[in-house]
Amino acid sequence: MPLLKMTFAILSLSTYYFHTKCREFNLPEHLLIIEDSQSIAKVIERIGLSLGYKVTKATTFAQVKKLLANKNDYFVATIDYGLPDAREGEVIPFVLEHDIPSIVMTGRMDNNTRKKILNLPVIDYITKENAQAYHYLLRVLNGQLTNRRIGVLVVDDSLTARNHVAQLLQRRNFSVFKASDGTKALNMLNTHPEIKMVITDHEMPGMDGIELIQTIRKDHAKTELIIIGISGANKHFQSARFIKNGADDFLKKPFCPEEFYCRIMQNIEKLQYIEEIEMAANKDYLTSLFNRRYFLKQAEIIHKALAESSQAYVLVIIVVDEFKKINENIGHEMGDKVLLELSKLFSHHFKDQLIARFGGAEFGGLLHDEDEEIIEERLKQFSIAVSEYTVTAKKESHNFSVSIGGTIVNHELTIKALLREADGALHQAVDNGGNNTVMNGFIELL
Repeated sequence: MPLLKMTFAILSLSTYYFHTKCREFNLPEHLLIIEDSQSIAKVIERIGLSLGYKVTKATTFAQVKKLLANKNDYFVATIDYGLPDAREGEVIPFVLEHDIPSIVMTGRMDNNTRKKILNLPVIDYITKENAQAYHYLLRVLNGQLTNRRIGVLVVDDSLTARNHVAQLLQRRNFSVFKASDGTKALNMLNTHPEIKMVITDHEMPGMDGIELIQTIRKDHAKTELIIIGISGANKHFQSARFIKNGADDFLKKPFCPEEFYCRIMQNIEKLQYIEEIEMAANKDYLTSLFNRRYFLKQAEIIHKALAESSQAYVLVIIVVDEFKKINENIGHEMGDKVLLELSKLFSHHFKDQLIARFGGAEFGGLLHDEDEEIIEERLKQFSIAVSEYTVTAKKESHNFSVSIGGTIVNHELTIKALLREADGALHQAVDNGGNNTVMNGFIELL
């Protein structure tokens, strides 16, 4: 069947991204597939499994009734519009009555059928026309998992309009916040960092939508916050005015729910792609620790805020002892394994700290705690844990150690100057035979 082949091809290209995004949740959410076509049910099942869903299938209305009599805590359902014993969509309201968010799959889409479906509180409907329809289904099912962590702020002085938009967003599992005017919206935005999208009306008392967007954009770039303008005003230039003042998109009231969802989905995915690109640019390809560029950027930010902090900070540079010999004598596979295992030890001992791989076998850290003595004790315990750790690659085992150079951070020196001090301390640690720590000129042997 050509449709199946095309769909599997799309899944093979798309699944990695979505599966990677969903693994962080570790939630065995349950997908109910109601579909009488075995081949289509198999495609939907594969999509669901690729996203980490548990899957249950039903082929008739009678089976659905039996399933929901015993269990109705399904996270989401896909519903075939026409079943052998329910050809006119009778199963859809039945499933919705059990408070199961639902996506309608249909092989036919005339005007009456479309209106009938859209009058129901479904997540969406998808016509089973081609492989692209199943790619869209994959995106929607993925969104039901990931949208819960995305906050959307709806700003409108009309309670009816505000609640209508909020209900549409809640069907897609977004965390929804509401504000009746621009001032309240700004306060809410400042107190809820999880808000990644603002949907604002134009005509509001006091601060209107354009003024709100201009104010938001002073602190929030397009790479970190999506803004969509909406307006019922019959002015052809309104969309251009919104976008020129910082909005990402525009919708004219009254808008079609289908268009609303398509624009929301495209803008959220755009923001997620930007975040992923930025994260990839900030991460080391081998260890998944931050890289030197990101470390320096964040260290500068922390350094500027030190005056308001009561905690002590220590900047350290850490290097694997005799790493070149490990690569030359045992092999690069062992060298890579040492770096990977060391990154895990960093995550275990300093999970709340800024750690980065500077390059090769050299790492940096900006560590904070109540005082310097606690940080030095944590470094000591870390060094001991490293020296007692055994790495195995290709049936060969190897123990390794690290040398640490550090300096106490103060306001008077720049980050670059502090790095030079830490680097000088590191050279002392290495010259002293390795497997020791030099902190501000003081050598501590393990």
